[in-house]
Amino acid sequence: MDCIVPGGVAVTPDRTGLEEVRAQCLEIEREVRRLRTIYDEHAGLQDRFQTTGIVKPELAALLGLTGLAGRASGIAHDLRVDLPCSPYDALNVAIARDSRGDVAARVAVRFDEITESLRLIRAIVEQMPAGDSRVAFAEPAAPRFGVGWVEGWRGEVLVALETDASSTVRRCHCHDPSWQNWPLIEHAVIGNIVPDFPLINKSFNLSYSGQDL
Repeated sequence: MDCIVPGGVAVTPDRTGLEEVRAQCLEIEREVRRLRTIYDEHAGLQDRFQTTGIVKPELAALLGLTGLAGRASGIAHDLRVDLPCSPYDALNVAIARDSRGDVAARVAVRFDEITESLRLIRAIVEQMPAGDSRVAFAEPAAPRFGVGWVEGWRGEVLVALETDASSTVRRCHCHDPSWQNWPLIEHAVIGNIVPDFPLINKSFNLSYSGQDL
């Protein structure tokens, strides 16, 4: 918390700390692989997840389904690949994708994305350059407008910020991917039994507060 600050980050990790992060990633990856093996071999889970809460690729594209849920419905879009900024432009990010659009597809994509995220963290730690992790940030002397657009764990996160000549925030708009993904759950639950609603809902794992941004 509070580590990301204007101009960089507030904490400069030393080599020991970076090595601990790398070791933890390897440990988590081993545990995730064991969990996936259990999941893949559990016939009851497979029967419950497959063909449940389907969002077809055509509907996903029409309503703008994004992020993990979109990639599980055939929308192969990821800002880290499509519009890569540093360090992603040098990491060859692999897009996890599926086209079935059901709970099983969203679970499969989630497993794949966990594995890829752990790989990316290790690669970033290993390639961490030496030097300052924060640079001096000069306040602008004139009104400014900026947009930040990144791939969050639920999907695309956009922040638009406008300041006045005294660097006071005039307007700020935060767009969470949950805002555009919530309507798809309404379609996903059609034709499913009531007890499957929590399963479908959590397979999207959207933010309630993100809807109100």
